[in-house]
Amino acid sequence: MKEGRLEQVGDRWQLHFTRRLPHPPEKVWRAITEPEHLKEWFPNDVEGERKEGAMLRHVFRNDEAPDMEGEMLAFEPPTVLELTWGDDVLRFELRADDGGQTTVLDFVDVLDDVGKAARDGAGWHVCLDALQEHLGGEPTHWNDMDAWKPVHERYVEEFPPEASTIGVPQPKNSV
Repeated sequence: MKEGRLEQVGDRWQLHFTRRLPHPPEKVWRAITEPEHLKEWFPNDVEGERKEGAMLRHVFRNDEAPDMEGEMLAFEPPTVLELTWGDDVLRFELRADDGGQTTVLDFVDVLDDVGKAARDGAGWHVCLDALQEHLGGEPTHWNDMDAWKPVHERYVEEFPPEASTIGVPQPKNSV
């Protein structure tokens, strides 16, 4: 499944994506953890040690949004990466398939506010598309608003009304 799903779990909402990537888990792990790969598909630089309990800083490129603090909650190479992203929790789980030549990526964003689900769902959708492009050696388009807008419109239509009350974040230097 390529589309994001919105699910309520207890008192929080989560976005859930599952992607089948035609690459071994070790390659995907490097792409989701190493800075030189993250810059090709992830929305910010992640500063800090890659170990459980480490404090992180999420630094947005080109002042696209305010920087955020985070913490590495789980770091289990090459299968589990979990970290806080502001008030959200991001979890990446990798499992090998097809004799290790394919990776099934389960990505979950546990949201602090359901109102941003359509916005963030579209963002993660485009970022995960860019991850696939990067893994395949193609140019990435993770920061392309023209790619984001139609995906966002689709999520606004598919998710409940309360999932689209928060719009695009303002750059940190905006008035």
